[in-house]
Amino acid sequence: MSDFTSRARLTTEALRDLFAVTPLQRNDHLSNRYGAEIYLKREDLTPVRSYKLRGAFNAMRKVRAADPGQGHFVCASAGNHAQGMAYACRHFGVRGTIFMPVTTPQQKIDKTRTFGGDAVRIVLTGDYFDQTLAASQKYCAEEDAHFLSPFDDPDVIEGQSSVAVELLDQLGTAPDLVILPVGGGGLASGVTTYLREAAPGVAFRFVEPLGGASLSAALEAGGPVTLPRVNSFVDGAAVARLGTHTYDCLKWADPAQVLLAPEDRICITMLEMLNVEGIVLEPAGALSVDVLPVLAEEIRGKTVVCVTSGGNFDFERLPEVKERAQRFAGKKKYFILRMPQRPGALREFLMMLGPDDDISRFEYLKKSARNFGSVLIGIETSSAGNFDALTARIDAAGFAYRDITGDEALAEFLV
Repeated sequence: MSDFTSRARLTTEALRDLFAVTPLQRNDHLSNRYGAEIYLKREDLTPVRSYKLRGAFNAMRKVRAADPGQGHFVCASAGNHAQGMAYACRHFGVRGTIFMPVTTPQQKIDKTRTFGGDAVRIVLTGDYFDQTLAASQKYCAEEDAHFLSPFDDPDVIEGQSSVAVELLDQLGTAPDLVILPVGGGGLASGVTTYLREAAPGVAFRFVEPLGGASLSAALEAGGPVTLPRVNSFVDGAAVARLGTHTYDCLKWADPAQVLLAPEDRICITMLEMLNVEGIVLEPAGALSVDVLPVLAEEIRGKTVVCVTSGGNFDFERLPEVKERAQRFAGKKKYFILRMPQRPGALREFLMMLGPDDDISRFEYLKKSARNFGSVLIGIETSSAGNFDALTARIDAAGFAYRDITGDEALAEFLV
């Protein structure tokens, strides 16, 4: 056993002071669909509903062992890392100062405060995370506190490796494939570093959100690079730059092993897991399951472990998730329709709708000085193919229209 695998096992044992082993569950629904043995490593079932507690605990444990006088920890986070650190602060009886953007949802602030209790202080500053991070690091230096990184720290990576120790022990044998979500790379670094030694025959696939592909960019460039723009929807994995330490752990990976998941497609996966399996996953937590259709032929007959990394989902976002899922599936579209300003024109249009077509949005602006008025209309249907028939009928009637569903800027402004 290498020094890393020995430490990983000691870390896993130490974690039992905080919580029991998270379940490794065979999922019948997914296994039957893909003709494989598919297991979910349920990191969404830790006390803070994500794996982040593992790394925060281990890093804090190591710092305290090396410097017992260090009793103040600082981090910047708007999500799972904040909650994991808050929980660890209360466990160790140390002070924690957690910087969060002013725009952080109140639900996340309240949960962080609940986990940390009197041990933590929350500072809301900055509209964007980069501003929050800069403020936290400045404060940390002034207070001579320890900055707890969410992923780019060897002790955090070592803590996340406990996921691999557990799943290998639970399964009793090496799986054929482990699918891992990637944001900053802490989880993927810890799991792969352990399994590449303890079970060298295991294959890996890494999943990044399409709008935050920091690992892909790093592998292509030969080192971490900062993405010019990040889509924040998959907030648990929307990282603009892979860590230096995490890159060193993952630079062996073939870019072909990294899969990109469109944000709207992830919404379909989230809804399916909720409606069919009763499993609540946040967008980042659904990444590993989301790519199963892409890997369908490759995984047939194999044993696959998907790490569901988090379940901190705010149900106020559910309408947005449903909207994104319907649009990606082609079952909902938005049009700007040029409606003739004459009696009967609206009725004529409504008669074009099929039996499964339903109007979900309708705004009509009539201007008396014009012969036509503009209509913003949203239509839901049971099958994407129904839109082909509908637009053919609209074309035949001579109504002018524009499909704005795929126009991100226009749709965001109007819808």
